[in-house]
Amino acid sequence: MMVAMTTTSEAPGRKLTAKGLATRERIVRAAAELIYEHGAQNTNNEQIREAAGVSGSQLTRHFPTKESLVRAVLAWQADTIVARHQAPELGELDSFAALYRWADSYIASQAMVRGGCTFGSLAAEVVKAEPSHRDAVADGFERWQELFARGLSKMRERGELRPEADPAALAHLLAAAFQGGALLDQAAGDSTPLRDALYGALAYIESFAVQRGPDDGPAGGR
Repeated sequence: MMVAMTTTSEAPGRKLTAKGLATRERIVRAAAELIYEHGAQNTNNEQIREAAGVSGSQLTRHFPTKESLVRAVLAWQADTIVARHQAPELGELDSFAALYRWADSYIASQAMVRGGCTFGSLAAEVVKAEPSHRDAVADGFERWQELFARGLSKMRERGELRPEADPAALAHLLAAAFQGGALLDQAAGDSTPLRDALYGALAYIESFAVQRGPDDGPAGGR
């Protein structure tokens, strides 16, 4: 699901009016949806102009090159992922219950089965085709993984995870399980691979849970 989000990358040295920002946002949203459906290589300016309801001059004013538009879409996709992971029901992803709610929300998503991860799919395409986008892709993944690492760090600080648990490494594990599971979901046409990948990753993280006494309740969150 696409959510409204203000993109952060703006042409240097140029302030946009409210109308200009709205136009830019409309272009980025339209491009993001088209690229998600068809891929960056198979999306052209004419399709974007029609979907966004803008003229050719408006499109080139905001995005002189296709590369600049793709970078804006990458930033938009990263912003969208971060916003979804900061939903109220997930809190700060600092409990097993919250992590399982996060996993279940994606496992239940038919969009994952249909098209895979919006950011990951685009990242895989553009990094190979245009290495100059590597920094934007790396930044998006880093922002996403930092949400997991921060939550896991809090769990360790509260004594819920053993000291040897490495939040950064476990965050990489969650991101890798998500990306791999999403790709297999797309290939298989059902959510079983993503479920197995995420539950497997969470089970491994639970292996670092501090064992509690009989009166303390379960260490995990399910």
